[in-house]
Amino acid sequence: MCYVSLCFGTLQAQKKDPVIIISTENTTLAYTINTKNQLTQLYFGQALKTIPDYLLINSPSFPALITQGTAPVREPSLGVVHADNNPSLELQYFNHHTEVKGNIQSTEIQLKDPQYPFFVSLHFKAYRNENVIEQWIEIKHQEKKPVLLKYYSTAFLQLQEQNYYLTHFFGDWANEMRMQESLLPEGIYNIESKLGTRATNFDLPSFMLSINTPANEEDGKVLAGTLAWSGNFKLAFENIRYSEDVGHLLQILPGINNYASDYTLPPDTLFTTPSFIYTYSYTGKGQASRNLHQWAVNYGIYKGKENKSTLLNNWESTYFNFDEQKLSGLLNEAQNLGVNVFLLDDGWFGNKYPRNNDNAGLGDWEVDRKKLPNGLPFLVNEAKKNNVKLGIWVEPEMVNPKSELYEKHPEWILKLSNRSEDLRRSQLVLDLTNPKVQEHVFKVVDNILQENTDIAYIKWDCNRYMTNSFSNYLKNNQNNLFIDYTLGLYKVLQRIRQKYPDVELMWCSGGGGRAEYGGLKYSNEFWPSDNTDPLQRIFIQYGYSYFFPMGIQCAHVTNWGKQSLKFKLDVAMSGKLGFDIRVNEMSSQELKLSQNALNNYKNFQEVINIGEMYRLIAPYNNHYAAWMLIDQSKNKALLYTYNLQTQLGDHFTPIYCRGLDPDKKYQLRELNLEDEDHPQLPQNKKIFSGDFLMKVGLQWFLKGSLKSSIIELKAVN
Repeated sequence: MCYVSLCFGTLQAQKKDPVIIISTENTTLAYTINTKNQLTQLYFGQALKTIPDYLLINSPSFPALITQGTAPVREPSLGVVHADNNPSLELQYFNHHTEVKGNIQSTEIQLKDPQYPFFVSLHFKAYRNENVIEQWIEIKHQEKKPVLLKYYSTAFLQLQEQNYYLTHFFGDWANEMRMQESLLPEGIYNIESKLGTRATNFDLPSFMLSINTPANEEDGKVLAGTLAWSGNFKLAFENIRYSEDVGHLLQILPGINNYASDYTLPPDTLFTTPSFIYTYSYTGKGQASRNLHQWAVNYGIYKGKENKSTLLNNWESTYFNFDEQKLSGLLNEAQNLGVNVFLLDDGWFGNKYPRNNDNAGLGDWEVDRKKLPNGLPFLVNEAKKNNVKLGIWVEPEMVNPKSELYEKHPEWILKLSNRSEDLRRSQLVLDLTNPKVQEHVFKVVDNILQENTDIAYIKWDCNRYMTNSFSNYLKNNQNNLFIDYTLGLYKVLQRIRQKYPDVELMWCSGGGGRAEYGGLKYSNEFWPSDNTDPLQRIFIQYGYSYFFPMGIQCAHVTNWGKQSLKFKLDVAMSGKLGFDIRVNEMSSQELKLSQNALNNYKNFQEVINIGEMYRLIAPYNNHYAAWMLIDQSKNKALLYTYNLQTQLGDHFTPIYCRGLDPDKKYQLRELNLEDEDHPQLPQNKKIFSGDFLMKVGLQWFLKGSLKSSIIELKAVN
């Protein structure tokens, strides 16, 4: 790709506008040009009504980015070693262009080093209605030899306030999304991953930043941001005491982690950073989340507005131990339950090395003829007979040493030849920097779907991170490995989506190892955690709700946890409802309760999928929790309430609803009742104004530990 204005030899200074405005309905990021022809950040905050108002701003303006080798000595956002080994970069303004199409304002600001044919374009998309800005950078050069990219942050945002309170989420397998909020210290603070694959296993590339004082759900200024990248990431916060007037100057640098990744960029090759998506709320964390959710549904998630399939997974019923007869029985159970899809999980492949456990077979994507002598077509036909679609599990990025693929193509595997193999889950990672491996991974999915055209669902898993990694393909460019691997993965996913646009895809990574919008561009939903204990899932799903809509969080009813089936159903129905349970062991009453919950979920899926979320009572410092999902017309809402491990003497405040129309009347109806004649909600089927429900509220009504209730609020005349 070559922009005419950036092609070497055609450079010509452009007339400068006094200010460059990137604006949503509520927020503006404004730049101007200083006397040295450098881009500076003039303003970041609530949108002003007219452009002349921005010219009246007399607060200090700061560089729009800081480059390596130039003053001031701060954390650089961009850095390069040129072909002549000069380790400095200076960028001057050259041109910019803005266009508006419907809801989106697109802006490109072009910069150039005056001494080198080295070009940087800053790209912005401002989503007016969602109040979200998406930002990324493109880098290109026409030097005679490759250059080395040392720093390449996606964005460089600056705030001038007294204090900042950082909220971020961390954890590990089955313990995802533990929240921490703390005063941001002076100096440099990083949230980062160096895992290569399943990069969000320990930390999320997302944050909320409260300005001056800790924000709550409905009050306070909050900057919320998330990086759309499936590989190593870094969110850097450099916080320094600037002056009495300015307070603390905070510079935020989100992007790819440059750890072991000095990237070799050949001439005339475009390097594009991942997108940073952010929103500025002036009315608390809740509005920041709703902004991100609305953007995600409209732009960030593959077919985000479409309803998802309900499914029954066989994993906890069979693990690796199944055959055609057992699966036929489960398909019949899927029909009885009322789901749309039966998902065949791990263990269906491998012949020389059958996949009877996780020690063998990974990489050999041929049907195990002992387990399935009639192949996948038999299961597709059995699914048709039972009025469900077939889904299938794959983990095509990985390989077991005990596999035919490992024996045939050792050069396709990321590993150091002079070191012992460092296995995780008895597997290694394939080298997706190699186009031949990309073709292989594409063919894994393509062959399955070509031979079985009625397969409607793919669960894409990734169960380990990179260690002792070396690419035979990259040879002397090993520092490109982490980045080129992720780009190779995206190339495969793009091809799959182009050829199979209607196949539903779950983004999974040993639990929540890929909770980010880079992969969700190609995926309909994601798997938040392998921990399906509903008590802990309340915390996990609530935590993800800060950045991701509830309707894309796959939530399955399983045998994990000792809670009642109703409690499990009510928790799972707050996300994308599914089942991974032995249906044949259910009593008739439990089956009826599950069928009823499925029908309720399908009836309300649009609200769950794209409704606005209001977090009412957080589970973190309480023994109970509540939240709401409301459709855009404010005619239909769901109120979720959960008692956790309550204690004698606990005080329960009323449930104050939010987001309703104060002038509308709402009838309340409790869903998923075990006994229709004995609802838990005293006001069941009664009518209240939205004004009453938001100001007076409902008295907390659940009694005892591990109780739950979902309430429909329906507008009536």
